[in-house]
Amino acid sequence: MKKLLLRISLMMCISVLFSSCAAGLTGYMNNSASLSSNNYSYVKRDLQGKSQATYVLGIGEMNREAIVDEAKQNMLENHTLQDAQTLANTTVNFKYSSFLGIISTTKCYVTADIVEFK
Repeated sequence: MKKLLLRISLMMCISVLFSSCAAGLTGYMNNSASLSSNNYSYVKRDLQGKSQATYVLGIGEMNREAIVDEAKQNMLENHTLQDAQTLANTTVNFKYSSFLGIISTTKCYVTADIVEFK
């Protein structure tokens, strides 16, 4: 009887450890530049920013801003926008990786071009 009670207690502890609540750090970007007419020129192409969140057993880094916003800010640290400049052709990519289901990492890559309107 003791062995059965010990097994049940162990299973319950493992279940509690592997069931956790976590926040998803996602987001999206809306491209507002209209490149339909020939009134712009490219200032910089293929700027890239990266952000990363790491979780252990689904817990970690919950107090951060959205991972997409952090990647965008990382991208704009290299080149600040001037008057009449905006981001265009923006793409957002995610890469998820996991190690034995214990440690998981989410990486976000934001790529964009900078255009200047005439």
